[in-house]
Amino acid sequence: MCLAVPMELLEIRDDGSGLAGLSGATTACNLSLVPDAKLGDMLIVHAGFAIEILDTAEADKRIALFEQMGEEADEAGL
Repeated sequence: MCLAVPMELLEIRDDGSGLAGLSGATTACNLSLVPDAKLGDMLIVHAGFAIEILDTAEADKRIALFEQMGEEADEAGL
């Protein structure tokens, strides 16, 4: 199973890559599929590629859903 996670674009590098982060975790990502991405944008990052720019409200909804799933998994002992 693959998950695409909303992350904030923290850095844009000269080589077309970026650094995205969420809750203190960061990952390098290729920005070639989102050429209009700007610092602070919320991105969907999948398999090392930023594949979509989200508005903040949508990103917040998706992050809340991931948090809820994590809480439910903890409660179920998973």
